[in-house]
Amino acid sequence: MTAKIAIVTGASRGIGAGIARQLASEGYDIAFSYPRDAASAQDTIRAVEALGRRALAVQADGSTVEGNEKIVAETIRAFGRLDVLVCNAGMYPKGTIDDITPEVIEAGLNLNVRGPMIETMCAVKHMQSGGRIILMGSSFGGRAPLPGLSLYSSTKAALRGFAQGVARDLGNRGITINVVEPGPVNTAMNPSGTDVAKVLASFVATGAYGEIEDIVNVVSFLVNERSSYITGSALAVDGGLLA
Repeated sequence: MTAKIAIVTGASRGIGAGIARQLASEGYDIAFSYPRDAASAQDTIRAVEALGRRALAVQADGSTVEGNEKIVAETIRAFGRLDVLVCNAGMYPKGTIDDITPEVIEAGLNLNVRGPMIETMCAVKHMQSGGRIILMGSSFGGRAPLPGLSLYSSTKAALRGFAQGVARDLGNRGITINVVEPGPVNTAMNPSGTDVAKVLASFVATGAYGEIEDIVNVVSFLVNERSSYITGSALAVDGGLLA
């Protein structure tokens, strides 16, 4: 059991699937969680195995404590070690504060904030020096340019504070934690060719959507040993939305 192991939550599609493929191409065996779509999960498995790496798909509800614990436990049971955790699973709750409900608030906090906290808590019990934790934030965690983002922005801003605290907790163990904060990215769930996309792109300094590869490349750097002096940081990959 000498191969390095990475967990990527929510990796059956989109950015998560792109990260899983990239890490597999760099020699990692991949465990990943998915909520429901088994067919998409199989696509990620095939992509990882085509690169000569092992893949483990775990159906888990990332909004529950049990689901967060499950992905780490199943990974250790299958592979015996853990080197990288990428907390990518999340939701995009929309609505102004005078319109959203307590149920929506609870769902957003559970998946976007508590989920990464529980996963990190479980993962670090199995990590050695050189371990890497990446939290998928959002540039909206630093700026809310439109109405209806209060809940989403606050959940992503919370990841900044969590990463700073964990960096202090684990710095002497050689384990780093950082937040990647994408701007608008062209995915199946958020395509670049819509009227909404035009509005979002207008807030970006480059005037353009990002691509999945833009996010993947930064995650790849952060899991590499060359990034060992970066921890507790939030890295905007947003075409200048925060500029």
